[in-house]
Amino acid sequence: MSEQAQSPNTTASRSEIENLVNEQAGRLYQVAYRFCGDRDQAEDLVQEVFLSAYKSWDSFRGDSDIKTWLYTIASRACQRMHRKRSGEPERIGSLDELLPFGDPLIAVVAADQPDAVQQQIHQEAKARLEAEITKLPDDFRVPLILKEIVGFSVRDIAQILGLEEATVKSRVHRARLKLRASVDSILPRSGEPAPPPAYPEQTCLDLLNAKQESLDRGVAFDDTVICDRCRSVFASLDLTQQVCHDIARSELPKGVRERLEARIRSLGPDKEKS
Repeated sequence: MSEQAQSPNTTASRSEIENLVNEQAGRLYQVAYRFCGDRDQAEDLVQEVFLSAYKSWDSFRGDSDIKTWLYTIASRACQRMHRKRSGEPERIGSLDELLPFGDPLIAVVAADQPDAVQQQIHQEAKARLEAEITKLPDDFRVPLILKEIVGFSVRDIAQILGLEEATVKSRVHRARLKLRASVDSILPRSGEPAPPPAYPEQTCLDLLNAKQESLDRGVAFDDTVICDRCRSVFASLDLTQQVCHDIARSELPKGVRERLEARIRSLGPDKEKS
């Protein structure tokens, strides 16, 4: 589907919306489900987003990526539809509470384990994260989902949510640490007490921040100078991100697709674009 700018007062053809559904509906449904925590509400949200995109096509001028535009509509729809859930946490925990360097026993690195063990760890981590993501407070859950499941950059998320980039980055980093702790809790522990820190605390914090920055940008992190404790922590951060990426690959359920396509057909006959 072309992402060229649309002329003023242009309405989408049905085929353009169908193309957009094929490209984005599966991932959007997964995002909606993890935001709402309810499959029926997620389906309602997906339908609302695509119908809104059809009706407001003239507002897309091509000065931003069409995916960014679509998820801006989605984030606003989420805010309208969402109601505070019973038991939703008021806070994610302070950064000091989320820092992982005080554990008496460090977790093994999953990538160092036999293939069968790695597969089991990955499956358990996915099940754990599916539940933990829905428990994050809204302000942290939405940026985390947009970053780790949808794959937007920090800049794009800031544009979608109307936030400063530094705010987005801080919330993603803290949410990532919260999920990392959940993943870490299912990992086997080493048999020996953790070695004492190899560096002053501030150096460890600087390394952790550099690791988070590398995850934000999707670039490799040089781990040749880190200690075993940091290596374990950073490996669990990597595993957390890998599992989130796996969640993003889920398809749009067949029944949801059929009902969405029926709604699109109800918009009327397709029209040729000049």
